[in-house]
Amino acid sequence: MEIVRKNSLEEINGTIPVPAGKGGFFRKLFAFSGPGALVAVGYMDPGNWITSIQGGALYSYLLLSVILISSLIAMLLQVMCAKLGIVTGMDLAQATKALVGKRTAAALWVTTELAIIATEIAEVIGSAIALNLLFKIPLLLGVMITVLDVFLLLALMKFDIRKIEALVFTLIATIFIIFAYEVALANPDLAQIAHAFIPQREILTAHVAGGDSAFFIALGIVGATVMPHNLYLHSSIVQSRQYDRSDERAVKEAIRYATIDSNVQLGFSFIINCLLLILGAALFFGKNPDDIGRFAQLYDALQDHSMVGAIASATLATLFAVALLASGQNATITGTLTGQIVMEGFINFRLPLWQRRLITRLIAILPVVACIYLWGDKGDVVEKLLVYTQVFLSIALPISMIPLLYLTSSRKRMGKFVNCKPFMVLGWLATAVLVVLNLQLIIETVRMLFG
Repeated sequence: MEIVRKNSLEEINGTIPVPAGKGGFFRKLFAFSGPGALVAVGYMDPGNWITSIQGGALYSYLLLSVILISSLIAMLLQVMCAKLGIVTGMDLAQATKALVGKRTAAALWVTTELAIIATEIAEVIGSAIALNLLFKIPLLLGVMITVLDVFLLLALMKFDIRKIEALVFTLIATIFIIFAYEVALANPDLAQIAHAFIPQREILTAHVAGGDSAFFIALGIVGATVMPHNLYLHSSIVQSRQYDRSDERAVKEAIRYATIDSNVQLGFSFIINCLLLILGAALFFGKNPDDIGRFAQLYDALQDHSMVGAIASATLATLFAVALLASGQNATITGTLTGQIVMEGFINFRLPLWQRRLITRLIAILPVVACIYLWGDKGDVVEKLLVYTQVFLSIALPISMIPLLYLTSSRKRMGKFVNCKPFMVLGWLATAVLVVLNLQLIIETVRMLFG
């Protein structure tokens, strides 16, 4: 196996001290906590929002089981990522390149960059819509304004990774509180919600006239929940903690706390995605599919007493728009870090973070601008593009999952920390199911276009 001498994200690698010796559980957990928050951001970006809201609007609580299963798969994969980074000292891109060679690594880099751009498109659309809702800025101008978030990145680069982690966690907590409050006021049916966490056959067959099929939205939820770029991100940022990497006990402890951190933070993102679907179901289910499930409609509904009753208020609607803007800006940080990780890991090329951010954002706005130019300043068309980006992420996911599962299931590479058999079985089963579902989606799409 090729030896990679360059550290992943060298500027932050091994920079965060952790308590030595026994210490206290919570003291050590606090020191290791943070990477999970950066990863969790990718599981609650605008792409998650639109797929969850539309899923609830069209199919009530039916797709809650998809969010649950996707979140459990995400937790499993992110633990594997953390373990890979801690044990091997390489991120997933570096380890994959060492496995497949330079030419294949270059092809994988292109695919991963497309997935990052798809995620970036979702952030552009979410931020532009939030600016439109808050300040009545036209969508096209809002898209252009999102390019300026490179200055946000420049400001954040002055802080160390620990402060950035704290900022991201604060924004996550803000989003969680806003939606927990709004869903509580909407008074959803708790019995139906509990039942919906059991998978139903209707997920594969249900199709509301005028709307996307439940299966199509379910794949969008999978793509929005299990984010391909997060696998690369987590395997790198867990290496920011400073511990004795030659000490087996220290490595085992690092894996333990990284696992807790990851699962707790992804638990938050799971609840937020469920809240979004429940809110969409409570406000829109049973109404005309042409008039439901969009950000602007949800914003208006939160102010409309005829739809929401006594809870409707401009404050609730404004909180929703602020949370949407926060989710888009949250992903600004992690998307840029991930782009740098895959570029360095796959093709050994590096750009200043602000340049990387600017180039990616400029590429991402092109399809959004084209969409607005061709179909006008209509939120429904733009948000449809957002849903399609999430389906693309679902199709791209196995390309990241398969190397991760192979590497972490290799005793040669992982030693005593190789995946246990249940992890191997669950991981490969999830990958196989996802590949089959993606093939079915591609066949259905081709039939729809040419049939």
